[in-house]
Amino acid sequence: MNTQPQPKAILEELLKLLGFDATVEEHPLDDGLLLDVKTEDSGRLIGRQGQTLSDLQYLTNRILFQQGPDTPKVMIDVGGYRAKAREALAQKALAAAEKVRRWGDIVELEPMSAFDRRIIYNSLRDDPGIEAVSVEVDGTTKKAILLRPKH
Repeated sequence: MNTQPQPKAILEELLKLLGFDATVEEHPLDDGLLLDVKTEDSGRLIGRQGQTLSDLQYLTNRILFQQGPDTPKVMIDVGGYRAKAREALAQKALAAAEKVRRWGDIVELEPMSAFDRRIIYNSLRDDPGIEAVSVEVDGTTKKAILLRPKH
């Protein structure tokens, strides 16, 4: 009997319990597993600014961790939403960096999750003229990123 946690089966069961008619495809990632959800109801599953999708990913990973702490991390996507959102964030970072370069001013990006901040940092890590730092935002668990010229 296979006692390894089954991420695909767990997510399919969660989606069924939540009332979603969906199929799940599994794709290996360098540091875990991508579960790509196919559903007619993708907007509701993604939620406002991807919040429902993030919550579903969190719950799925918690369940998997309970079943085996060494289970690989799971990333959940719906209809390429995360890939499009990552690309949009990377473009936003590059545009903000260009403003910093052009005007020499500090540019503040809106508060975002750690996951989104990592995308911003990765987009700018090879830019020798830009420094990016996270700053606390009062009244929220999210942090904003300040971009400024590197001296």
